[in-house]
Amino acid sequence: MTRKRALWAALFALGLLLVVLGVLNGGARDVLAKAVKICSECIGLG
Repeated sequence: MTRKRALWAALFALGLLLVVLGVLNGGARDVLAKAVKICSECIGLG
């Protein structure tokens, strides 16, 4: 494995780990709630 490929794999694994930790921390739920609120305000429902 070349050094560049190893670095790419390590950064990909780190990014994936951070996404998983964010989902487990409840970050996805917070982002979805904020997105729904913003979209509802733009459409004029809220």
